[in-house]
Formats: sequence, C-alpha cells, structure tokens
Amino acid sequence: MNFPLYIAKRYLRSKSSQNAVNIINFITFLVIVIGSAALFVVLSAFAGLKTFSLSFSNTFDPDLKASPTTGKHFTLSPKEEGALQKIPGLAQYAKELEERAYLTYKEKSTIAYIKGIDENYRSVTGLDSNLYAGNWGNLEQNGVIGMGIFNLLGVPMNNRTPMEVLVPKPGKGSFSQQGLMGSKPYNELPLVVSGMYAVEDNLDKKYVFTHLPLVQALLQKDSTEISGINFKLEDGASDEEVRTGINQVLGDKVSILTRREQNSTLYRMLNTENLATYLIFTLVLIIALFNVVGAIIMMILDKQQNSKTLFSLGTTIKELRRIYFIQGLLVTSFGGLIGVLLGSLLIASQLLFGWVKITPTLAYPVEYNPINVLIVMGTILVLGIISSKIASSRINKRLIAI
Repeated sequence: MNFPLYIAKRYLRSKSSQNAVNIINFITFLVIVIGSAALFVVLSAFAGLKTFSLSFSNTFDPDLKASPTTGKHFTLSPKEEGALQKIPGLAQYAKELEERAYLTYKEKSTIAYIKGIDENYRSVTGLDSNLYAGNWGNLEQNGVIGMGIFNLLGVPMNNRTPMEVLVPKPGKGSFSQQGLMGSKPYNELPLVVSGMYAVEDNLDKKYVFTHLPLVQALLQKDSTEISGINFKLEDGASDEEVRTGINQVLGDKVSILTRREQNSTLYRMLNTENLATYLIFTLVLIIALFNVVGAIIMMILDKQQNSKTLFSLGTTIKELRRIYFIQGLLVTSFGGLIGVLLGSLLIASQLLFGWVKITPTLAYPVEYNPINVLIVMGTILVLGIISSKIASSRINKRLIAI
C-alpha cells in the first residue's frame, strides 16, 4: 500500500478539531469547483459562438475556392473543365463572376456586388438553406437579393418594374469622355427580383445573384472568363490532395484557398478572443488556488502532532511532504472534476432548453466539446501540482521539532 496516499486520504475525509480549519478547507474546495465550472462554461460558450459565427460565412464559402492570382478574372477552357471533373475526391464545382455594381430602383440606390452563378452553385454552397422569401425562379431573367438590399431599395418581388444594375464599361478614359462620344459610360442589366436570402447584416447587403451568362454579357466578358470557381469535396476527401490536383490543371493563374483560409481574419479573431478569455479565467484560477496553499499550510499546522508521531515511527521528511502534496492534489482534482460535471450539466441544459437567449427566439449558442474537458482538467491539475508543491515544502525538521 502507498503509505503517503493512505494518510492523505484519511486526512481528506477526517474533520479538524478546529472549526476554522474546516471552514477554510470547505471554502477552498468550493472556490476550485466554481472556478473550474466557470472556465468550462466560458470555453463551451466560446466554442458555440465560434461555430455560430462561422455558420454565416460558410453559407457562401465552399470547401475550396480558386481565385485569380493577378487581376479580377481568369479564363477556364473546356479542356480544363474536363480535367477538373476527373480529379479524385472532387464532387462538384461551380463557376462564378462577380463585380461591384450600382443598383437602382425608382429613386433609391445602393452599391453591392452582382454575382453571376451557374447551375451548380446552389448545390456546392449552402445558399439554398438561407432563402428567406420567394424562390430562385428563372435566373436567366431574374435575380435573388439579400434582405439588406431589399430593405434599402424596397424592391417588390416578381414586380414588372425591374431593378436596374449598372456597371462601368471597360475601357480607357473618363466617364465624361465616353459620354461625349455619344454612348453611355456604363452597361445596364434589368433584373426582376424573384427571391431574397437572409444570413447576416453585412452579407445581406452585399450580393445580388443571377445567371452567369447575364453577368458575363454585362461585363463584356466571353463565356470562358470568370472570377472564381467553388469546389465541393467528397466525404472524407483530403483538402491538400484535391488542391494539388486542381493546381496541376489550372496552374499558377489561380490560388486555391481552403474554407479556413478564405476566412483567416475571422478565424484569427475568434481564436484570439478564446485564448484571451482562457488566460483571464486561468488567472482567476491561479488566484483562487492560492487558497489551496493556505489551506494545506493550515492543515500542516493542525496536524503537527500527528506529523511528529509519524516522524518518530520512522516516516521521513520526504514522505511527510508527499502526504500533504497528495492531499492538495486530491482536493484540486476532485474540485476540478465536480466543477466540470456541474459545468457539463449547465451546458447540457442550455442545449436542451435554451435558458439563456440572445433574442426571444434565439438561444445563446454553446457547444459541448470533450477537448474543453481536457483543457480545464489539465489546467486545474497543473495549478494544483504547483500550489501543493509550494505548500508541502513547508514541512521540515524544524517544524517537526517544535
């Protein structure tokens, strides 16, 4: 039998003859439980918030996306399209062409992006799930706008009066010079709004979707000129392997980005916030675990006579230190475990019942992640080892001799 462990467990279960020591021990244990539960809840809340925030951008962001290395556009030949279809792990791809445009309806106007998409775009991305009203209709004549654009322009759906999309004509010279030559300095595209999507405020004001050939004609591009290709991978396919295959087909004229790379700024911001919050709560736990040092020292003083007896019976100073070290480790471990269990119950109740609301209909997003359990327990154990080591080092021959 491990003698220090046996004595440490006995000390842990037994009450002190002094009530003040019992109160200090109870408060110390309670602080560890509350601190670990709070850390776990905050990490779970940030995990849910991260998933919730990324769900907006993931509507438009495919698994992989090809963008021109230089300029705004690049060409995709029929031969290259045939080669793309043979890449292992690639389920589908969709072409797009987008450009900044001036939108006007009656006396209202705004600036957004006109995005021409092909018939595969809706299956490659998750845009269909965010269609708020109306339908896609016939994109060869119609367009789908964001709720933000709808609110700014007040465009009724399926109205005979179309929304006008204006883009500058490509070429040299100023608008005034082109106007003097007897032609308008911009191209026009009338669009009947057939549907409206809703994701989040910034994206809802950004895009107008319509048929790819319409936008190619509006921008005076031929059928091979596009601004991007969206790729959907097969289940279990490797991003890197498919990306290598695409690069072999398209060469250096495009750069291939994964979903994470397409939103690198957002990922970096969310990870930084998560790390900052973890460090703040860890600092709180460090302060709280100073109580463990004080509680163990109080226990050492309370059990001073017992320590003398054990020393007289042959227990070494090293073993006495180990007794109180193990006792502190048991307190922090059990406290951390109970705190994680309480935190898990809180997160489970939020997932099931949505007690905390962002809006009357939207529960605050949380996510139960086993990695957060390991992070909390690992943090508690490391801090517990340090605090227990500091406190148990107070045991020496001079203390036993007093």
